[in-house]
Amino acid sequence: MTVTEGLTLNHVSLSVGGTSLFAPLSLYVPPGQVTTIMGASGSGKSTLLSAICGTLDPAFTLKGTIGLKGRDITGLPPQTRRAGILFQDDLLFPHLSVADNLAFGLPVGLDRRERGDRIRAALADAGLEEFGARNPSTLSGGQRARIACLRALLAEPDELLLDEPFSKLDSQLRDRFRQFVFDHASDQNLPVLLVTHDPADATAARGKTVHLSQ
Repeated sequence: MTVTEGLTLNHVSLSVGGTSLFAPLSLYVPPGQVTTIMGASGSGKSTLLSAICGTLDPAFTLKGTIGLKGRDITGLPPQTRRAGILFQDDLLFPHLSVADNLAFGLPVGLDRRERGDRIRAALADAGLEEFGARNPSTLSGGQRARIACLRALLAEPDELLLDEPFSKLDSQLRDRFRQFVFDHASDQNLPVLLVTHDPADATAARGKTVHLSQ
């Protein structure tokens, strides 16, 4: 395996108003593995994910380079970076059905039959075969989380970024959903970068853990 196959950060640093958030960071996240980013509140963990997916607030200054699958994506617009991302909130669209929320993640260019097949497969994967026509508000927190994860993966991303998506779930549901996400990312051989405050998340990830510091 070469470093061109995963996600690479090369001397990446972020600053605002001339103040650095953390020391320059270099790391490589191989396909199919999870690297965990930890640090105190305000240390720049979520801001780092924004820089990677291309949604960094202009108030911040980025130095260094970000590579994905051999491409330098540092200056590319978000829609060309092929990043899947999960947040603390599931961000499902309340005006769309569960099936239509999943459809939103599908790549463009699929015919109607292929779109339907992929949506049905995702619903089955989530254990929600009969829930496609329902409104997301009728689902439990765990069900909504699984739909949000599968919507991100249906887009066929080249990386998966996790911004504390497990933090609002109770402990039992958190363990199951965390494994659901890790298993699916591994199945798609995606490099995964996880931001968390919880050491249990880092332990479950079974990968490298990086602590941000100035």
